[in-house]
Amino acid sequence: MSWLDGVLLGFDVESTGVDPLCDRIVTASWELRRGEEVLLQETLLFDPGVEIPQVAIDVHGITNERARAEGLQPVVGLELLAGKLVSFLSEGVPLVGFNVQFDVTMLEAELRRYSLPTVAERLGGRFAPVIDPLILDREFDRWRRGKRKLVDLLGVYGLDVNPLDLHQSDVDVSATLSLLQAMGRRFPQLGAMGLLELHDFQRAAYRRWAVDFSNWLQSKGREPLASVDWLD
Repeated sequence: MSWLDGVLLGFDVESTGVDPLCDRIVTASWELRRGEEVLLQETLLFDPGVEIPQVAIDVHGITNERARAEGLQPVVGLELLAGKLVSFLSEGVPLVGFNVQFDVTMLEAELRRYSLPTVAERLGGRFAPVIDPLILDREFDRWRRGKRKLVDLLGVYGLDVNPLDLHQSDVDVSATLSLLQAMGRRFPQLGAMGLLELHDFQRAAYRRWAVDFSNWLQSKGREPLASVDWLD
């Protein structure tokens, strides 16, 4: 049986900004799914401890007033979140996220900020297995023109999601899991890989893309990516 037929753990965060090392988590969602059956879905709302800029509020809709009134304190929320992810990852359930390096980097940075063990440390040194449909789409359909945001790929793979609902972490989680399952149907070789084999396949694929993209940025007189490495 392919891992695509087993349990998948979707994960997404919405935040105060786009710098995963400095900005803070505002909401974090995870969804446990087997096939079309949702086994568990949960969202945590955080009081990030800093002001949420209006540009971020415009994206995810969480105001400072709501975050302060209803949100968990970061230490409490982060401990709950990390513990939940580790409980599934330690059983071999793959974590699935779109452009997931952002979400993972932000989570690990937040845990370090509050002197809490990172997910990688809790797992014994490696945050794995992780699956990112964005990396897989770039690799399996690399010459296709057009944008590759989540909303774009949902259309490419024939999935009907209201674009206005995206950028809410619970909606993005569900959409990403559906996207991965659709990709598995289009590319059978995806499900034929083992999970750790796939994890390392994505690391190599990301590096190839990042090197090429950095070279392109430099050719335009712009700064290259800060790193060409993916996760661990």
